[in-house]
Amino acid sequence: MAQNKNALIRYKVIDKCLQNHYRKWTLEDLIEACSEALYDFEGKETNVSKRTIQLDIQTMRSEKLGYNAPIVVYDKKYYKYDDEDFTITDIPLTENDMNVLSETVAMLRQFKDFSLFKDVSDILQRLEDKIHSEKTHTKPIIYLDKNENLKGVHFLDELYQAILKKVVLKITYQSFNVDKPTEFLYYPFALKEFNNRWFLVGKRDQKNNIQHLALDRIVSVDYDFSIPSIPNTFDGEEYYKDIVGVTLNRVGLSEIDVWIDKDNAPYVKTKPLHSSQVIIKENEDKSIIIRLYVKINYEFERLLLGFGESLEVLRPENLRQRLKEKLQKGLNRYI
Repeated sequence: MAQNKNALIRYKVIDKCLQNHYRKWTLEDLIEACSEALYDFEGKETNVSKRTIQLDIQTMRSEKLGYNAPIVVYDKKYYKYDDEDFTITDIPLTENDMNVLSETVAMLRQFKDFSLFKDVSDILQRLEDKIHSEKTHTKPIIYLDKNENLKGVHFLDELYQAILKKVVLKITYQSFNVDKPTEFLYYPFALKEFNNRWFLVGKRDQKNNIQHLALDRIVSVDYDFSIPSIPNTFDGEEYYKDIVGVTLNRVGLSEIDVWIDKDNAPYVKTKPLHSSQVIIKENEDKSIIIRLYVKINYEFERLLLGFGESLEVLRPENLRQRLKEKLQKGLNRYI
Protein backbone atom coordinates (compact mmCIF):
# COMPACT_ATOMS: atom_id res chain seq x y z
CA MET A 1 0.00 0.00 0.00
CA ALA A 2 2.83 2.42 0.92
CA GLN A 3 4.62 1.77 -2.38
CA ASN A 4 1.42 2.49 -4.30
CA LYS A 5 0.93 5.72 -2.35
CA ASN A 6 4.52 6.76 -3.08
CA ALA A 7 4.03 6.13 -6.78
CA LEU A 8 0.86 8.25 -6.85
CA ILE A 9 2.68 11.04 -5.04
CA ARG A 10 5.47 10.94 -7.61
CA TYR A 11 2.98 11.04 -10.51
CA LYS A 12 1.30 14.10 -9.01
CA VAL A 13 4.64 15.83 -8.42
CA ILE A 14 5.83 15.14 -11.96
CA ASP A 15 2.49 16.37 -13.28
CA LYS A 16 2.72 19.57 -11.24
CA CYS A 17 6.27 20.19 -12.43
CA LEU A 18 5.45 19.72 -16.09
CA GLN A 19 2.48 22.09 -15.78
CA ASN A 20 4.98 24.82 -14.96
CA HIS A 21 5.97 25.92 -18.45
CA TYR A 22 8.22 28.72 -17.19
CA ARG A 23 10.92 26.31 -16.09
CA LYS A 24 12.95 23.71 -17.92
CA TRP A 25 12.71 20.34 -16.18
CA THR A 26 15.58 17.88 -16.31
CA LEU A 27 15.37 14.33 -15.00
CA GLU A 28 17.48 15.41 -12.02
CA ASP A 29 15.01 18.22 -11.28
CA LEU A 30 12.11 15.76 -11.26
CA ILE A 31 14.04 13.37 -8.99
CA GLU A 32 14.73 16.21 -6.53
CA ALA A 33 11.09 17.38 -6.55
CA CYS A 34 9.79 13.84 -5.92
CA SER A 35 12.33 13.25 -3.14
CA GLU A 36 11.28 16.46 -1.38
CA ALA A 37 7.58 15.58 -1.66
CA LEU A 38 8.14 12.09 -0.24
CA TYR A 39 10.19 13.57 2.60
CA ASP A 40 7.28 15.87 3.45
CA PHE A 41 4.90 12.90 3.29
CA GLU A 42 6.93 10.31 5.24
CA GLY A 43 9.15 12.55 7.38
CA LYS A 44 12.29 10.68 6.35
CA GLU A 45 14.84 10.76 3.57
CA THR A 46 13.73 8.75 0.54
CA ASN A 47 16.20 7.96 -2.21
CA VAL A 48 14.31 8.15 -5.49
CA SER A 49 16.39 6.58 -8.22
CA LYS A 50 16.79 7.78 -11.77
CA ARG A 51 15.34 4.47 -12.97
CA THR A 52 12.21 4.97 -10.80
CA ILE A 53 11.40 8.36 -12.33
CA GLN A 54 12.06 7.03 -15.84
CA LEU A 55 9.58 4.20 -15.18
CA ASP A 56 7.09 6.71 -13.72
CA ILE A 57 7.27 8.80 -16.88
CA GLN A 58 6.85 5.66 -18.98
CA THR A 59 3.79 4.67 -16.93
CA MET A 60 2.27 8.15 -17.21
CA ARG A 61 2.73 8.07 -20.97
CA SER A 62 1.01 4.70 -21.27
CA GLU A 63 -2.62 3.62 -21.02
CA LYS A 64 -1.88 1.58 -17.88
CA LEU A 65 -3.44 4.15 -15.54
CA GLY A 66 -5.44 5.91 -18.22
CA TYR A 67 -3.17 8.99 -18.20
CA ASN A 68 -1.77 8.84 -21.76
CA ALA A 69 0.32 11.84 -20.73
CA PRO A 70 1.93 13.62 -23.73
CA ILE A 71 5.37 13.87 -22.10
CA VAL A 72 8.11 14.72 -24.59
CA VAL A 73 11.83 15.35 -24.37
CA TYR A 74 13.30 18.40 -26.10
CA ASP A 75 16.89 19.49 -26.57
CA LYS A 76 17.71 15.88 -25.57
CA LYS A 77 17.54 16.93 -21.91
CA TYR A 78 14.33 18.63 -20.82
CA TYR A 79 10.85 17.21 -20.18
CA LYS A 80 7.52 18.91 -20.83
CA TYR A 81 3.89 18.28 -21.80
CA ASP A 82 3.42 18.56 -25.55
CA ASP A 83 -0.07 19.83 -24.75
CA GLU A 84 0.38 22.76 -22.36
CA ASP A 85 -3.18 22.41 -21.00
CA PHE A 86 -2.74 18.73 -20.08
CA THR A 87 -2.87 17.50 -16.48
CA ILE A 88 -3.50 14.03 -15.13
CA THR A 89 -5.96 15.45 -12.59
CA ASP A 90 -8.44 16.46 -15.29
CA ILE A 91 -8.78 13.12 -17.04
CA PRO A 92 -12.53 12.37 -17.18
CA LEU A 93 -13.86 9.00 -16.05
CA THR A 94 -15.44 6.91 -18.76
CA GLU A 95 -18.80 5.27 -18.18
CA ASN A 96 -17.04 1.92 -17.90
CA ASP A 97 -14.62 3.40 -15.33
CA MET A 98 -17.54 4.61 -13.22
CA ASN A 99 -19.36 1.27 -13.44
CA VAL A 100 -16.23 -0.60 -12.37
CA LEU A 101 -15.61 1.85 -9.51
CA SER A 102 -19.22 1.63 -8.34
CA GLU A 103 -19.12 -2.15 -8.12
CA THR A 104 -15.66 -2.16 -6.52
CA VAL A 105 -16.80 0.26 -3.83
CA ALA A 106 -19.92 -1.83 -3.18
CA MET A 107 -17.86 -5.00 -2.78
CA LEU A 108 -15.30 -3.39 -0.49
CA ARG A 109 -18.11 -2.04 1.69
CA GLN A 110 -19.10 -5.65 2.45
CA PHE A 111 -15.84 -6.09 4.42
CA LYS A 112 -16.58 -3.21 6.77
CA ASP A 113 -16.12 -5.43 9.85
CA PHE A 114 -12.36 -5.75 9.21
CA SER A 115 -10.22 -2.91 10.54
CA LEU A 116 -7.70 -3.37 7.73
CA PHE A 117 -10.36 -1.98 5.40
CA LYS A 118 -11.12 0.99 7.63
CA ASP A 119 -7.95 2.70 6.36
CA VAL A 120 -9.53 2.94 2.92
CA SER A 121 -12.95 4.14 4.10
CA ASP A 122 -12.12 7.76 3.34
CA ILE A 123 -10.92 6.78 -0.11
CA LEU A 124 -14.14 4.86 -0.70
CA GLN A 125 -16.18 7.87 0.40
CA ARG A 126 -14.33 10.14 -2.01
CA LEU A 127 -14.80 7.62 -4.79
CA GLU A 128 -18.53 7.48 -4.10
CA ASP A 129 -18.72 11.29 -4.15
CA LYS A 130 -16.80 11.41 -7.42
CA ILE A 131 -19.02 8.78 -9.02
CA HIS A 132 -22.18 10.47 -7.75
CA SER A 133 -21.10 13.80 -9.18
CA GLU A 134 -20.58 12.31 -12.63
CA LYS A 135 -23.53 9.97 -12.95
CA THR A 136 -26.94 9.28 -11.49
CA HIS A 137 -27.41 6.44 -9.03
CA THR A 138 -28.20 3.10 -10.61
CA LYS A 139 -29.00 -0.30 -9.16
CA PRO A 140 -25.99 -2.55 -8.42
CA ILE A 141 -24.97 -5.07 -11.06
CA ILE A 142 -23.03 -7.38 -8.74
CA TYR A 143 -24.67 -8.87 -5.64
CA LEU A 144 -22.64 -10.89 -3.14
CA ASP A 145 -24.26 -13.53 -0.98
CA LYS A 146 -24.42 -12.11 2.53
CA ASN A 147 -26.49 -12.21 5.70
CA GLU A 148 -26.55 -8.93 7.62
CA ASN A 149 -28.21 -10.66 10.61
CA LEU A 150 -25.58 -13.39 10.93
CA LYS A 151 -24.56 -13.71 14.58
CA GLY A 152 -20.92 -13.44 15.61
CA VAL A 153 -19.76 -11.40 12.61
CA HIS A 154 -18.92 -8.50 14.93
CA PHE A 155 -16.12 -10.69 16.37
CA LEU A 156 -14.35 -10.89 13.00
CA ASP A 157 -12.02 -7.95 13.39
CA GLU A 158 -11.24 -8.69 17.04
CA LEU A 159 -10.29 -12.26 16.17
CA TYR A 160 -8.33 -11.17 13.12
CA GLN A 161 -6.24 -8.83 15.29
CA ALA A 162 -5.70 -11.56 17.91
CA ILE A 163 -4.37 -13.93 15.23
CA LEU A 164 -2.16 -11.21 13.81
CA LYS A 165 -0.71 -10.35 17.23
CA LYS A 166 -0.51 -13.98 18.45
CA VAL A 167 -2.74 -13.40 21.48
CA VAL A 168 -4.17 -16.31 23.48
CA LEU A 169 -7.95 -16.07 23.79
CA LYS A 170 -10.42 -16.90 26.53
CA ILE A 171 -13.49 -17.97 24.61
CA THR A 172 -16.98 -18.39 26.06
CA TYR A 173 -18.69 -20.76 23.67
CA GLN A 174 -22.02 -22.57 23.48
CA SER A 175 -22.40 -25.45 21.07
CA PHE A 176 -25.81 -26.34 19.64
CA ASN A 177 -25.92 -29.58 21.65
CA VAL A 178 -25.28 -28.13 25.15
CA ASP A 179 -27.49 -26.14 27.51
CA LYS A 180 -24.87 -23.81 28.97
CA PRO A 181 -21.84 -22.01 27.55
CA THR A 182 -18.33 -23.01 28.63
CA GLU A 183 -15.12 -20.99 28.87
CA PHE A 184 -11.74 -22.24 27.68
CA LEU A 185 -8.36 -21.05 26.43
CA TYR A 186 -7.91 -21.04 22.68
CA TYR A 187 -4.93 -20.48 20.40
CA PRO A 188 -6.25 -18.86 17.19
CA PHE A 189 -4.56 -19.57 13.85
CA ALA A 190 -6.92 -18.50 11.06
CA LEU A 191 -10.42 -17.51 9.99
CA LYS A 192 -12.41 -19.62 7.54
CA GLU A 193 -15.63 -18.83 5.68
CA PHE A 194 -17.82 -21.59 4.29
CA ASN A 195 -21.36 -21.34 2.98
CA ASN A 196 -21.76 -17.79 4.32
CA ARG A 197 -20.74 -18.87 7.83
CA TRP A 198 -17.50 -17.91 9.60
CA PHE A 199 -15.27 -20.16 11.71
CA LEU A 200 -12.30 -19.51 13.97
CA VAL A 201 -9.54 -22.06 13.40
CA GLY A 202 -7.11 -23.03 16.17
CA LYS A 203 -6.34 -25.34 19.10
CA ARG A 204 -7.32 -25.73 22.74
CA ASP A 205 -3.69 -26.59 23.54
CA GLN A 206 -0.53 -27.66 21.75
CA LYS A 207 -1.43 -31.36 21.82
CA ASN A 208 -4.98 -31.03 20.55
CA ASN A 209 -6.05 -31.34 16.95
CA ILE A 210 -7.27 -28.35 14.95
CA GLN A 211 -10.70 -27.23 16.12
CA HIS A 212 -13.20 -24.97 14.35
CA LEU A 213 -15.39 -22.62 16.38
CA ALA A 214 -18.45 -21.20 14.64
CA LEU A 215 -18.54 -17.45 15.24
CA ASP A 216 -22.32 -17.56 15.66
CA ARG A 217 -21.83 -19.80 18.74
CA ILE A 218 -19.24 -17.55 20.43
CA VAL A 219 -20.75 -15.76 23.42
CA SER A 220 -17.76 -13.58 24.35
CA VAL A 221 -14.04 -13.11 23.66
CA ASP A 222 -11.40 -12.18 26.24
CA TYR A 223 -7.59 -12.37 26.37
CA ASP A 224 -4.91 -13.96 28.51
CA PHE A 225 -1.65 -12.07 27.95
CA SER A 226 0.19 -14.10 30.61
CA ILE A 227 0.21 -17.23 28.44
CA PRO A 228 2.61 -17.39 25.49
CA SER A 229 1.23 -18.35 22.12
CA ILE A 230 2.11 -21.62 20.44
CA PRO A 231 3.64 -21.87 16.93
CA ASN A 232 1.08 -21.42 14.18
CA THR A 233 1.81 -24.37 11.89
CA PHE A 234 -1.67 -24.42 10.36
CA ASP A 235 -1.61 -24.74 6.55
CA GLY A 236 -5.10 -24.03 5.27
CA GLU A 237 -4.36 -25.04 1.69
CA GLU A 238 -3.21 -28.46 2.84
CA TYR A 239 -5.88 -28.91 5.53
CA TYR A 240 -8.90 -28.17 3.32
CA LYS A 241 -7.74 -29.66 0.03
CA ASP A 242 -9.44 -33.06 0.55
CA ILE A 243 -12.66 -31.94 2.22
CA VAL A 244 -15.80 -29.95 1.58
CA GLY A 245 -16.47 -27.41 4.32
CA VAL A 246 -14.53 -27.46 7.60
CA THR A 247 -15.16 -30.83 9.29
CA LEU A 248 -12.15 -33.14 9.11
CA ASN A 249 -13.08 -36.60 10.30
CA ARG A 250 -10.44 -39.18 11.07
CA VAL A 251 -11.10 -41.04 7.86
CA GLY A 252 -8.96 -41.67 4.84
CA LEU A 253 -9.47 -40.42 1.32
CA SER A 254 -12.41 -42.09 -0.44
CA GLU A 255 -12.93 -42.70 -4.14
CA ILE A 256 -16.56 -41.81 -4.82
CA ASP A 257 -18.52 -42.35 -8.03
CA VAL A 258 -21.67 -40.28 -8.50
CA TRP A 259 -24.32 -40.27 -11.24
CA ILE A 260 -25.77 -36.86 -12.17
CA ASP A 261 -28.94 -36.51 -14.28
CA LYS A 262 -28.92 -34.63 -17.59
CA ASP A 263 -30.50 -31.47 -16.15
CA ASN A 264 -27.78 -30.99 -13.54
CA ALA A 265 -24.86 -32.37 -15.56
CA PRO A 266 -24.02 -29.00 -17.18
CA TYR A 267 -24.08 -27.33 -13.76
CA VAL A 268 -21.77 -29.93 -12.20
CA LYS A 269 -19.43 -29.76 -15.19
CA THR A 270 -18.96 -26.02 -14.85
CA LYS A 271 -19.10 -25.93 -11.05
CA PRO A 272 -17.38 -29.09 -9.76
CA LEU A 273 -18.48 -30.50 -6.41
CA HIS A 274 -14.80 -30.65 -5.43
CA SER A 275 -11.48 -29.78 -7.05
CA SER A 276 -10.70 -33.50 -7.47
CA GLN A 277 -13.75 -34.08 -9.70
CA VAL A 278 -13.25 -35.88 -13.00
CA ILE A 279 -15.87 -37.04 -15.49
CA ILE A 280 -15.47 -40.77 -16.09
CA LYS A 281 -18.51 -41.32 -18.33
CA GLU A 282 -20.96 -39.29 -20.41
CA ASN A 283 -24.12 -41.27 -21.09
CA GLU A 284 -26.30 -41.17 -24.20
CA ASP A 285 -29.11 -39.50 -22.26
CA LYS A 286 -26.62 -36.68 -21.40
CA SER A 287 -26.34 -37.73 -17.77
CA ILE A 288 -22.80 -38.14 -16.44
CA ILE A 289 -20.83 -40.14 -13.91
CA ILE A 290 -18.17 -38.27 -11.99
CA ARG A 291 -15.43 -39.46 -9.66
CA LEU A 292 -14.35 -37.57 -6.55
CA TYR A 293 -11.48 -38.10 -4.14
CA VAL A 294 -12.52 -36.62 -0.80
CA LYS A 295 -12.66 -37.32 2.90
CA ILE A 296 -16.35 -37.90 3.60
CA ASN A 297 -17.79 -35.50 6.16
CA TYR A 298 -21.08 -33.91 7.21
CA GLU A 299 -20.82 -31.02 4.75
CA PHE A 300 -20.08 -33.32 1.82
CA GLU A 301 -23.09 -35.50 2.59
CA ARG A 302 -25.32 -32.42 2.82
CA LEU A 303 -24.01 -31.27 -0.54
CA LEU A 304 -24.96 -34.59 -2.13
CA LEU A 305 -28.36 -34.69 -0.43
CA GLY A 306 -29.09 -31.21 -1.74
CA PHE A 307 -29.36 -32.61 -5.28
CA GLY A 308 -32.29 -34.83 -4.25
CA GLU A 309 -33.45 -37.18 -7.01
CA SER A 310 -30.97 -35.66 -9.48
CA LEU A 311 -27.99 -37.49 -7.99
CA GLU A 312 -27.14 -41.09 -7.10
CA VAL A 313 -24.06 -42.28 -5.24
CA LEU A 314 -22.85 -45.44 -6.98
CA ARG A 315 -20.01 -46.20 -4.60
CA PRO A 316 -18.70 -46.65 -1.94
CA GLU A 317 -21.53 -48.79 -0.64
CA ASN A 318 -21.44 -47.46 2.94
CA LEU A 319 -21.97 -43.87 1.74
CA ARG A 320 -24.68 -45.02 -0.69
CA GLN A 321 -26.60 -46.80 2.08
CA ARG A 322 -26.23 -43.91 4.53
CA LEU A 323 -27.68 -41.41 2.07
CA LYS A 324 -30.42 -43.87 1.14
CA GLU A 325 -31.48 -44.11 4.78
CA LYS A 326 -31.54 -40.32 5.17
CA LEU A 327 -33.56 -39.84 2.00
CA GLN A 328 -35.99 -42.55 3.13
CA LYS A 329 -36.46 -40.85 6.50
CA GLY A 330 -37.08 -37.58 4.70
CA LEU A 331 -39.64 -39.25 2.42
CA ASN A 332 -41.39 -40.71 5.46
CA ARG A 333 -42.05 -37.16 6.67
CA TYR A 334 -44.41 -36.72 3.72
CA ILE A 335 -46.32 -39.96 4.13
